[in-house]
Amino acid sequence: MSIVKEFQEFAVKGNMIDMAVGIIIGGAFGKIVTSLVNDVIMPPIGLLLGKVDFKQLAVTLVPESTDAAGAVVPAVKLNYGMFAQNIVDFLIIAFCVFLLVKGINTLRRKQEAATAK
Repeated sequence: MSIVKEFQEFAVKGNMIDMAVGIIIGGAFGKIVTSLVNDVIMPPIGLLLGKVDFKQLAVTLVPESTDAAGAVVPAVKLNYGMFAQNIVDFLIIAFCVFLLVKGINTLRRKQEAATAK
């Protein structure tokens, strides 16, 4: 079977369409979670910790400088605040996916139990 025919068979079965829809919805959900973390969760946490903006938390490894030609060489920073926000993003998304999978598994068990009777 040629690769073109094999791909057409794959695409027609719906697997590719289901996967594309999942990816698009997942991308949109990721943006919602990122906004939730950046705009709703982290500001109060930063306020509780002394008006800290997590996006700005960083350790400067090499300060900004000017080279021989007069061009500004940007500082090299370790942005651990952004890393912390990304961890919170990941934990929220992972928890939501866990709840989704748990719900699907519960529905499957109920369906299997109903078919077994």
